Amino acid sequence: MNQTTKQAVPKPSFTPYQTLVVVILALLQFTIILDFMVLSPLGVILMKELSITPDQFGWVVSAYAFSAGISGILAAGFADKYDRKKLLVIFYIGFLIGTALCALANDFHSLLIARIVTGLFSGIVGSASMAIVTDLFPVQMRGRVMGIVQMAFGGSQVMGIPIGLLLANEQGWHFAFWLIVVFGFLLGLVIVFYMKPVTGHLQQKAEKNPLQHLAHTITTRPYLVGFLGTMLLATGGFMMMPYASAFTVNNLGIQQKALPWLYFITGICSLIIMPLIGKLSDKIDKYLIFCIGTVISMVMIGIYTHLGVISFTTLVIINVIMFSGIMSRMVPATALTSIIPQPQDRGAYMSINSSVQQVSGGIAAVLAGSIIVENPNKSLAHFDTVGYVTMVAMVIAAVIMYFVNRQIQQKTGSGTSTGLKAKPIGEALAT
Repeated sequence: MNQTTKQAVPKPSFTPYQTLVVVILALLQFTIILDFMVLSPLGVILMKELSITPDQFGWVVSAYAFSAGISGILAAGFADKYDRKKLLVIFYIGFLIGTALCALANDFHSLLIARIVTGLFSGIVGSASMAIVTDLFPVQMRGRVMGIVQMAFGGSQVMGIPIGLLLANEQGWHFAFWLIVVFGFLLGLVIVFYMKPVTGHLQQKAEKNPLQHLAHTITTRPYLVGFLGTMLLATGGFMMMPYASAFTVNNLGIQQKALPWLYFITGICSLIIMPLIGKLSDKIDKYLIFCIGTVISMVMIGIYTHLGVISFTTLVIINVIMFSGIMSRMVPATALTSIIPQPQDRGAYMSINSSVQQVSGGIAAVLAGSIIVENPNKSLAHFDTVGYVTMVAMVIAAVIMYFVNRQIQQKTGSGTSTGLKAKPIGEALAT
């Protein structure tokens, strides 16, 4: 009886203000993820209208990731010196300016510059958002928060990408970026007027100047393990994504006009699944959920990258299961790595972690581009090789995350990464 009571105590519910913050951060991530993801399905249109080669398009995608990574590293030393809300607002304005430049681009070079500007600001916005999560929410709630915030991924597929593609077909590809700017401007007003300053970390006085703070963060051994895990997560995720739409149309025989529906259905399922993953991560064990997601992802990637011409229905089923596996890795992994840093290092850690993710993703996209070959009929050759490399990265990531999980168990003095006693899956779902 006593034990049951102890297990039930560490289950705090969201306050009204915490709920508002979660919604704001989820919508913030929605705009950032949509801005990044919408470029890939627009690839066919952009290459045609701006006379961009596939190789140039790959660099447009990677330029965003590289610039986001560089800006995160440059800002890491200062990330814990200021009110996180102010940092968020300033860089979100820069992100919206960069997105507006994307809408105004009329050739390869102007689009490339616009993506670099957008990435410079978005990298810091993302890391500041995650630092706010770690500041305002305890470990026992973080899986749920990460699950909700990362619903932005599913939301971008449900509403953003399908609407963006439909608008691109009707109004031109520029319209999709203008839509992000308008929505982001309204969200920015909500952040300015309704979010409270986030200054708790400033009470953790550090004697280090910004450069010393950066050096301390990138040389602390537990942090390095977290960065390595993030690097491998990004490597697996970014290799296939930029080329998925081309593979779907040219290899699997799916009509381009069906792509919005594919993203829409997959996104709806992601919105349903991700909160469940977050709940299971908090109730059972984050690393266990991560491992289950890794196995599912590897199996489905192996199937997906070896497909030939198939029906739309079959592809939807495969896509939903594959993305469920991927989200079952990303949600608990993000929650795990957020536990590692000390309060006074969270901003710098999250900034560098975001940078590692972006740079690794950019390298992965370039690497995939060097492996993939376009056949005369526009189909992609060696996509299965990309799948094999992705699966190897996932196995290595699982090993690294094991050590991350062990560090967290030592830090929390718990036998699991939830900070609580693990429950069977059936019992966790029931409660």
